[in-house]
Amino acid sequence: MSAATALKTPLIALCLAALLGIAMSAQAQPSAAPPAPKVLRYAFEVAETSLDPVKSNDLYSHTLTAHIFEGLYQYDHLARPIKIKPLTADGMPQASADFRVWTVKLKRGIYFADDPAFKGPDGRQIRRELVAQDYVYAFKRFADPANKSPIWSSLETERLVGLAALRQAALDKRQPFDYDSVIEGVRATDRYTLRFTLEASRPRFPENLAGSSVFGAVAREVVAFYAEQAEAHPVGTGPFKLAQWRRSSFIALDRNPDYREVLYNAEPAADDAEGQALLARLKGRRLPMIDRVEISIIEEEQPRWLSFVNGEADLAYQVGFQFVSQAMPNGRIAPNLAKRGIRGLQIVQPASNSMFFNMDDPTVGGYGADKVALRRAIALGKDTQTEIDYAYNGQGVLSQTAMLPFTSAFNPAGKSEFSDYDPARAKALLDLYGYVDRNGDGWRDMPDGSPLVLQIATQSDQRSRKIAEVMDRNMTAIGIRTALTVAQWPENLKAARAGRLPIWGVGSYGDAPDSIGAFARYDSRQIGGQNMARFKMPAFDAIYDRLQLLEDGPERKALFEQADKIAIAYMPYKFTLNRMATDMTYPQLIGYRRPVFWLDWWQYVDIDDRLRPPR
Repeated sequence: MSAATALKTPLIALCLAALLGIAMSAQAQPSAAPPAPKVLRYAFEVAETSLDPVKSNDLYSHTLTAHIFEGLYQYDHLARPIKIKPLTADGMPQASADFRVWTVKLKRGIYFADDPAFKGPDGRQIRRELVAQDYVYAFKRFADPANKSPIWSSLETERLVGLAALRQAALDKRQPFDYDSVIEGVRATDRYTLRFTLEASRPRFPENLAGSSVFGAVAREVVAFYAEQAEAHPVGTGPFKLAQWRRSSFIALDRNPDYREVLYNAEPAADDAEGQALLARLKGRRLPMIDRVEISIIEEEQPRWLSFVNGEADLAYQVGFQFVSQAMPNGRIAPNLAKRGIRGLQIVQPASNSMFFNMDDPTVGGYGADKVALRRAIALGKDTQTEIDYAYNGQGVLSQTAMLPFTSAFNPAGKSEFSDYDPARAKALLDLYGYVDRNGDGWRDMPDGSPLVLQIATQSDQRSRKIAEVMDRNMTAIGIRTALTVAQWPENLKAARAGRLPIWGVGSYGDAPDSIGAFARYDSRQIGGQNMARFKMPAFDAIYDRLQLLEDGPERKALFEQADKIAIAYMPYKFTLNRMATDMTYPQLIGYRRPVFWLDWWQYVDIDDRLRPPR
């Protein structure tokens, strides 16, 4: 071996050893940890009632179902004025000249979230594509008497040809609803084409198809597979899927891994600075941007507010009324919160509160002059402004109409008896119609001498207690006794629909830009659903039907005014306030903007934990 060779050999060996050492070191290094999941956390103030769209009719349940299921159309989340655009539909619907027949094409290649309910002929689990028949089935479920849907009374007024008859056949024969029967009202003309046929003109019918909380597609196999437990296994085509559900306590939804490619896009108005900024920041991002949503049910305002202040929630959705003044004094974010990067947003909502009188109740119900006088006296004796200031901390304005703010016929400058507080006039009405103290105990009696006692349903939360306190004080001032029945909100809702509550206060939130939705509560065909007052008046039903038929214009506007006058004259509902909302967000929540007539928004926000302030 030459000297040169002897020198090279150790050098080669050293190089090999070094390379092996590098390789072994690389193997020893742990792989990079996956990024932490992006989790949105916030609280509901009221518990959900169901995760089955056919069985729920409340804001909180619909917020959940809106993210699991998908309707044919959606509202552009940044567009103001409101704009409807396709979701699972392939383009806008095609209407006949008389607005009675509406045809919708579906996009192809949309799939339900994977689920054991979907099996092929060999029994293996398969991917299940969305088809037109899924919407046919979803609409028919509302008509099935077995489902006892609170939505049916509203859907029935759309008069889909053959749907009510199919329901009646099931009732008459006492047989299961015939889902296989083909009806003209809602049918699939081919795999991807859906046709709605209505008995009468419905120029605004597409508004029923916008929003996913109610009329989202449902797969028949899922309902059959889970049977009585289907409510706990919602399966849709939407951006999220149910991960955990502890009733009235905690709900978690995970990103749907099977969700198709949908990119962030919107059409904010040119002068909408906030909307334009959101679009510029997020356009083109794949939806949803977060991995999980966790919802806690915290009914009391104080613990709900503290969970946000302590950093346990990313969003304070509708800050509790008792904390608004300290969170945003004089409409400006409090300095201690601003230092933490917290943002405050205050808006008027398309929402109202009302107190209904059960028109079948022997005390406050009825259509005679004496019963109308009693309800109007109660309404005149109710000091709603004090209720707003005391129970809602000023977060509301006096209602003047049944119609909701921002809807088509709402007049923001209107004035009506709904807002009047006039105890002297209330006493005069009661005296005139015989509601006087007949035994000298200081309390008014019924005209027949029996005790006059208002049986009022309520809840146990602090705000409900404050509302009841104001009501009791107001009624005492005009000589009327009150008696409270306290129960949880879902229990009261069930009892109200069954006609078992004489008086109860409820809220209403708009889900469409047309004002007609507010008058569904007066339509006699919607008793047991929207019409909790059980109000029955053929003349009003005729107005409601005419409002459905007419295109927007002066004649329709005049009918809205006539409907409002009847609502005030008979007072089955005492509308109290139009609600304001104060939302607050931490800096890690990006892209939040409160929706207007829709409930799905989780897919449009992002969570950046790097921006999370320390607790």
